[in-house]
Amino acid sequence: MATSDLATAMQRAARVLQRRPATGIHDDAPATAHWQAGTRVVASHANGTQVLTDMPGELGGGGDQVTPGWLFRASLASCLATRIAMGAAAEGIELGRLEVLASSRSDTRGLLGMTDAAGAPVSAEPSDVHLRVRIAAPGVPPQRLRTLVEDSHRHSPIPAAVEHAVPVDLRIDIDAS
Repeated sequence: MATSDLATAMQRAARVLQRRPATGIHDDAPATAHWQAGTRVVASHANGTQVLTDMPGELGGGGDQVTPGWLFRASLASCLATRIAMGAAAEGIELGRLEVLASSRSDTRGLLGMTDAAGAPVSAEPSDVHLRVRIAAPGVPPQRLRTLVEDSHRHSPIPAAVEHAVPVDLRIDIDAS
């Protein structure tokens, strides 16, 4: 989609939301994960898209698919890149380059339910997450691009969910054997 087409679509959506704010509140498309075997899982979208995950061989997986942790980082990176592209279109900025790298650092002991030397549980979540944006737009001052990225980051749903620690409601249904 061309920058102007994206900007037009966003303006149209904003007009609708200004008139009827409640139309912006919606249930997001669910992701359903089905265990296949070992550590192999297939995540599915209602539109038929499927993503296969597995763990590395060192953790009992085949090592030939992306891990769920990588999907987490991919969602951070792609969500921010999408929001930056949307923000650029809204401002009439023609991007020449946009790349978002998401990285994190984790302790596998947390995944395995282990404790540290003092006997405290090791946390399973990443200890830190980093987003690095490379951006270029011919004729656009660096400060304007920096502001675009910072504003986009504040309005990017996945990074915001991580930064604000959205609570997770866990429900368990047990089928009869």
